[in-house]
Amino acid sequence: MLKGIKTIGVMTSGGDAPGMNAAIRAVVRTCAYYNVKSIGFYRGYQGMIEGDYCEMNARSVRNIISRGGTILKSARSKDFRTPEGRKKAADQLKEIGVDAMVLIGGDGTFKGGKIFSEEFNIPVIGVPGTIDNDIAGTNYTIGYDTALNTVVDAIDKIRDTASSHNRLFFIEVMGRDAGFIALNSGVGAGAEEILIPEEDLGLDRLLESLKRSKRSGKSSSIVVVSEGDKIGKNVYELADYVIDNLPDYDVRVTVLGHMQRGGSPSCFDRTLASRLCVRAVELLLDGHKNMMVGIINNKITATSFDNSLIQDHEINRELLRISDILST
Repeated sequence: MLKGIKTIGVMTSGGDAPGMNAAIRAVVRTCAYYNVKSIGFYRGYQGMIEGDYCEMNARSVRNIISRGGTILKSARSKDFRTPEGRKKAADQLKEIGVDAMVLIGGDGTFKGGKIFSEEFNIPVIGVPGTIDNDIAGTNYTIGYDTALNTVVDAIDKIRDTASSHNRLFFIEVMGRDAGFIALNSGVGAGAEEILIPEEDLGLDRLLESLKRSKRSGKSSSIVVVSEGDKIGKNVYELADYVIDNLPDYDVRVTVLGHMQRGGSPSCFDRTLASRLCVRAVELLLDGHKNMMVGIINNKITATSFDNSLIQDHEINRELLRISDILST
């Protein structure tokens, strides 16, 4: 250990996710354990460019493990996408004395980190923090479990009113490019139909499924729609199409939106963040770089950025089959 690294920086980037504070805490306290200085950068890569940082220690991260969001804030940086912006960030790190970085975020964060590390030979380890769970090289990302629980809780409440008024509810959840939230929450909440980007089921199939539900005696139905679903341009168009073709249905739309990002992280996400970030710091101290830590079959693993960025985290096709069976 301690391959010449005396100071490790940490930042959060991209969309916020429950458990990011637990991840920051784990990085800072692991650094303290190994007598390494830790620096927190505000607003992700933009904070690196502007030198917006604070020195952190074990006490500065007390009582944040249960908090949603991120105390280091998060932002997307157009400046970092340019060579000039990345050069400014590297100069800031050199001036501050940061030897290596832990990046907490999604694939956009990792793409930027990979380029940055290769250009300036700065060791970087990525920690997957996104509610979408769409990163290869890990079974779960930080924030995904909490988002699922938030969505299922909301669907359970909506089903109460759907049953009371014999209504069909379209519920849109986050997932522009990946349907993990829609699929797993839909199965967990007993949705009659689940629409995701990975599977274009077509409008005819949707109508037939709803007709079948009606014939079976169901007086209310829930359709969970990922925001990136390919059937319609948006959930409101889907609802209008059903109203036009199945006028017997009393249709309502609920868009859960950014409530899915907020809230106190689940125990699973707190523990996952802690495990991943302890390993991230230890990998840097062992001389590794350009890798992402993840969890596969409950074991902490490390995957090169090259492998994690070129692969897709595939949807669970078995869950699709199970959804079809249980929606009868």
